[in-house]
Amino acid sequence: MSHLEQISTLIPALTAGERALALQWLANSFEGGFPGIDVIPGRLGASPHITRTRIPVWLLVQARRLGMSEAGILNAWPTLTARDLVNAWAYYEARRAEIDREIQEQEQVSE
Repeated sequence: MSHLEQISTLIPALTAGERALALQWLANSFEGGFPGIDVIPGRLGASPHITRTRIPVWLLVQARRLGMSEAGILNAWPTLTARDLVNAWAYYEARRAEIDREIQEQEQVSE
């Protein structure tokens, strides 16, 4: 049995939290790219954002920090999916310093 076949038999037995963590591990294994997150020079100041949207990762992270629930975030930005949030949180975990710096820069701009 191949590794991929083994994984496909294990996934259904995982809890939702375990699947989210496995997704984060898998996403972090990509070099140079990150599933569901785009960074396009000249677009949004090359800020990492959710694929097919103009919603930057830093904005979602800041909303969560300010106490907004995931359901609240999905309600506020109806084009987002739960998978988009998983991707955003995983990207943040992998590149925390980058996103924290963007949040800090945005706070300075708004002062």
